[in-house]
Amino acid sequence: MAGHSKWANIKHRKAAQDAKRGKLWTKVLREVTVAARLGGGAINENPRLRLAFDKALNVNVPKDTIERAIARGTGGGEGADLDELAYEGYAAGGVAILVEAMTDNRNRTVAEVRRAFSKHGGSLGAAGSVAWLFDRHGVIAFAPGGDEEKIMDVALAAGADEVEMDDDGTLTVTTPWEALEQVTEAFTAAGLQPDHSDVAMLPSTQQDCKGDQAQKLLRLIDALEDLDDVQNVHSNASLPDD
Repeated sequence: MAGHSKWANIKHRKAAQDAKRGKLWTKVLREVTVAARLGGGAINENPRLRLAFDKALNVNVPKDTIERAIARGTGGGEGADLDELAYEGYAAGGVAILVEAMTDNRNRTVAEVRRAFSKHGGSLGAAGSVAWLFDRHGVIAFAPGGDEEKIMDVALAAGADEVEMDDDGTLTVTTPWEALEQVTEAFTAAGLQPDHSDVAMLPSTQQDCKGDQAQKLLRLIDALEDLDDVQNVHSNASLPDD
């Protein structure tokens, strides 16, 4: 159960990413709009919309702003013509990169993504080149010092798939992504407050990435995340803790 979990590599950079992103509201509201367009505007009947709604609230987007984004998704208008795209490629050293984007201009987005890969020593790959390495999961993390036995009992009873402990004592619960809300609610009902919960694309295998290679990877990820049309960037890199 102990070790360097797949979530640890996301957690490793998450605080810095969230702190620097002035575009975070735009990204989460874009997800709300697309989720509503694809699955309807009823939050209780659309798991993806529920997750997007909660994420927007968690970054302090006003509720009426979120509701307007839902209305755009269900009623047309600005944002209703967004397409979901995935780009696949490799960072320096062969680390797999999966980029999730939403755009109203495919040519602009692919050009910007390709430019970021090229500038930072990577290469854009063909469709299917790395996507097979990743699966969508719900991830719930508890800060070091949590009640390991109680967390495991609640997790398994609520339908979680796995509980892992990272080297620093963080407990990570993996769930089917559709069950993330119900498992999180089970923890809350049991008096256990997660440090973080989200949907993530986790790799089936990881590749060690250190030194100059790690720095090039982080610069590439930063460049991709700074693009207006990019929602999420995933890699299968195993990064050092410092």
